[in-house]
Amino acid sequence: MSNPIIKINVKNYGTMTAELYPEMAPKTVENFLGLIEQGFFTGKVFHRVIKGFMIQGGAFTTDYKQIQAPSITGEFAANGFAQNTLKHERGVLSMARTNDPNSASSQFFVMHQDAPHLDRQYAGFGKLTDGFDVLDQIASVKTGRMGWYMQDVPTEPVEMESVEIVSR
Repeated sequence: MSNPIIKINVKNYGTMTAELYPEMAPKTVENFLGLIEQGFFTGKVFHRVIKGFMIQGGAFTTDYKQIQAPSITGEFAANGFAQNTLKHERGVLSMARTNDPNSASSQFFVMHQDAPHLDRQYAGFGKLTDGFDVLDQIASVKTGRMGWYMQDVPTEPVEMESVEIVSR
């Protein structure tokens, strides 16, 4: 049985294709696929972009209204989930969260460069197979602050037109 394949279609940038790893993070992958099937990611933006680190999105609309999905259990080693050995290398998809290890919901990030300090601390669940040029373009956008708490926000919205399941 092959792993699920998804496409993240980013307006004005192109498509990133990724393979998801349910053997590493089964509930995370199930949740992500369910959100895709609901069309949850359509019109959401990559709201945090740090070149040389990662791009993060999956909760804010183009006008920066936050829409959060229910939280899931954090499937990473520091949270007692030892089977997730996925390293946070370039192209890896992982779940964003607060200090609460079980606060991941819809926000995810794609590693622009390797970040071993995140290994075992966040639920990696997939990896890009294509579209690294799109990742690099997004990672290079101009960013700034929004309000008192949001930083590294693209000055022009980087919108996910759609996220689709290519195969299960």
